[in-house]
Amino acid sequence: MDPRHPDDPRQARRDGGAAATDLAASPYRADRDRIVASPFLARLGGVTQVVSASGSGLLHNRLTHSLKVAQVARAIAERLAADPDLAPLLDKLGGCDPDVVEAAALAHDLGHPPFGHLGEQVLDRIARHRFALPDGFEGNAQSFRIVTTIDTRGPRAAGLDLTAAVRAAVLKYPWARLAGPRPHPRELPDPPRGAAEPADAPGTGSSKFSVYVTELDDQAQARAPFAGRLPDWQQTVEASVMDNADDIAYAIHDLEDFHRIGVLQHAPVSAELGLWEADRAGFAALDPAELAGSRRPGSSLEALRRRLHARDGWMVDDDAFADAVTRVRAELVDDLLSMPFDGSVAAEQAFGRFSAGWTARLVDGVRVLADPPTRSGHVLLAERQWHEVQVLKFVHRRFVLLRPDLALHQRGQARLLTSLVEALDQWLDDRFEADRLPRRLRDLVALAHAEYADLARHNPDSLVGATGEPPRGRSAIRALAQGRAVIDFVASLTDTQAVTLLDALSGRQGQFWSDAFVL
Repeated sequence: MDPRHPDDPRQARRDGGAAATDLAASPYRADRDRIVASPFLARLGGVTQVVSASGSGLLHNRLTHSLKVAQVARAIAERLAADPDLAPLLDKLGGCDPDVVEAAALAHDLGHPPFGHLGEQVLDRIARHRFALPDGFEGNAQSFRIVTTIDTRGPRAAGLDLTAAVRAAVLKYPWARLAGPRPHPRELPDPPRGAAEPADAPGTGSSKFSVYVTELDDQAQARAPFAGRLPDWQQTVEASVMDNADDIAYAIHDLEDFHRIGVLQHAPVSAELGLWEADRAGFAALDPAELAGSRRPGSSLEALRRRLHARDGWMVDDDAFADAVTRVRAELVDDLLSMPFDGSVAAEQAFGRFSAGWTARLVDGVRVLADPPTRSGHVLLAERQWHEVQVLKFVHRRFVLLRPDLALHQRGQARLLTSLVEALDQWLDDRFEADRLPRRLRDLVALAHAEYADLARHNPDSLVGATGEPPRGRSAIRALAQGRAVIDFVASLTDTQAVTLLDALSGRQGQFWSDAFVL
C-alpha cells in the first residue's frame, strides 16, 4: 500500500480530513503532531514509570519512556521499510510506515493512570467491583479511548481524529475484554499474548485488551483497511513494531534507572545468574515443589526458564536461554553493575555504552514473519535477542518490582487512589453540590451517559457484566456513566495532582486549589 495515495483507506479519519492547524501535509505526520500537542502526552511527565522520580530528573517517567519507545520504533520501521526483500510481504500485511509507527509509540501510554501499573490494577478493581463496568479499566484501552473520544482536538471535539492506520497501530491487543471480536481470541486453543483470562479470575475476560465497549465502532473502522490481510485478533505490522520497541526500551532503561539510585545491586544479581550458570543441570533436576520452596540463588531464574517453556514453547530454547544469561551477566552484572553509580564521567559513559550497545543489538534482531504463531505478532525479535529480553526483564522484576520497600510504597498509593475515587463518587451523588462539580468531571459524565445510553439501545449485550444481565433503566445507565467518568477523570491526573486533590477533598490541604486542568 502506498501511504501517499489519497484513496488509501489507511488514511481514513472518522470525522474529516486535514485540519487547518495541521503543519504537515502527510496525514501520518499530522497525526504525530496532534499527539505531541495533546495535554494527555504532556501529563505523562508527571506519571510514574515504576517509582516516582520525585522531581530528580534521574528516573524515567511515562513521557521519557514514550519518547524512547518512539525513537526505537521509528528506527525499526525505517530498517524494515528500507529492505526491498520485505516490501512485498509488508504490503501484503497492510504496510509499515515509520510515521505511523512513531505516532502510535508516542500514544501508546497516554492512558496510564497515576502511579504506573499499580494505579492500573487499582482502578480496574474499582471499576469492576464498585461501578460494575463490564470491561473495568485497562491502560491500553484508556489510551485508545483518549485518542478517539476524550481528547478534544478533533473537529467534533471528540478525540484527535487520527487516521485509521495510526489508530490501528495503537491497538496492541486488538480486542475488548469480553465483547469482541467474535470468536473472541481468548477462546483460541493457544490465545494471543494477553488474550487469555487470568487463571485466578475465570469469567472476567482477557487480562489485557486495547478497546472498551464504548469504542468498538472506532476499532472496527480503524481495522477495516486490514480486513482480509490479518485475522481480527492479530496486531497490524505497525502495532507489532511499536510493541517490540516498548519491550526493548522497558528492558534497558528501567535497569539503568535502578542502578543510578542504588536499588539494583551487583551482588544479588551476580549470585542469581552465576549460580544458575554453574549448576544448570542441578536446577533442571529439581522437582516443582523443591523449586517453589527454594530460596537458593538461581532458583528464580530456573523458574523463569520453566515458565517460558510452558508459555512460549514455540520460541524458547535452553541453549539460547543459557547464552542470554551469560551475555546479561557479562555486560550488565560484571560491567555496568560492578561499579556503583557515582555521577562521574566514567559512570555516565558506562551507561551510554550499555544503553546504546544493547538498543542497537536488539533493534538489529527484529525480524518479520509471514505466518507467526498466535503468541506473536508478525514482527518479533530473533531467537537470541528474544531470550536476552526475557532475562533482562527477569532481572528488573526479581530485583526491583518484588522488593518489600517498593510494595510498602505502592500499598499507600493504592489506598490513596481508592480514597480519591470514593470522594469524587460521593461528590457526584451530592445533589446540593451538583452545580459546583469540576467542569471536566461533569463533561465526562455527560459523554459517558450518551455512550452507555446508545449501547443500551443498540448493543445491550456489550454491557453485560458480572450479573449476567444488561443494565436496565435510567438509573442503571446513570450509574455506569458516573463510574466511567470518575475513572476517566482520575486516570487523567498526574501523580502529584492525585495526591494534592485528595488532600483538598479530605480537608488536609489549606492552599486554595487552582489547577485548571483538573477543575
